[in-house]
Amino acid sequence: MTTATVKKTTSVKLDEETKEEAKKVFKKLGLTMSEAFNLFLYQVKLNQGLPFEVKIPNKSTRKVLDDVRQGKNVEPLSLEDLKLP
Repeated sequence: MTTATVKKTTSVKLDEETKEEAKKVFKKLGLTMSEAFNLFLYQVKLNQGLPFEVKIPNKSTRKVLDDVRQGKNVEPLSLEDLKLP
């Protein structure tokens, strides 16, 4: 007898622009958004943590993050601006 995997629906709040850019990447990889999320969750389970390195920011980085959160020293920037030529 085979046990069927029960799928549950969940919702997450996402930045719309980031979501759309990610969907384009997933499409190039042949993945749906749902498949990509499941792949991420399987990797979390397999690694018993995030499947990429996460570090606690140093003092200098924390200062920059605080400034950004307060809108200091920040210019408007889009994902398109970050793409390499």
